[in-house]
Amino acid sequence: MHYRHWSHVVLLGLLPMLATADPSPSRQAELETLLYQDCGSCHGMTLKGGLGPSLSPERMERFSAEAVTGIILYGVPGTAMPGWSDLLTEQEAAWLADQLKQEPPPSSR
Repeated sequence: MHYRHWSHVVLLGLLPMLATADPSPSRQAELETLLYQDCGSCHGMTLKGGLGPSLSPERMERFSAEAVTGIILYGVPGTAMPGWSDLLTEQEAAWLADQLKQEPPPSSR
C-alpha cells in the first residue's frame, strides 16, 4: 500500500510537465502556418503590423509569456483581436507566445 501512495505522488508530479510539453513537430508546423496566415491577416504577413499592431519580439518583450498566451486564447475586449480558445489549446497558445517572443522570428529560422 505504501508503494502505491508514492507511485501516485510521482504521477501527480509529472502531470505539470505533460501539460507544458511542446506540441508535436507536425502540430508546430501547422501552428506556424496559422501564425503567418491567420494572425498575419491582421498583424501583417511579416507580423510587423497592419490592421493590428506589430508582433515583433521587441514589442512582445513588454508582455509576459502568460499575458501573450491569454491574449491569444481570449482576445482583447473592445478591439478586433478575437480569442482563439475554441481552436487552440493552452499548450498551443503558449507555444505561439514563445515563438512571438523569440529572436529571430520563426519564419527566418
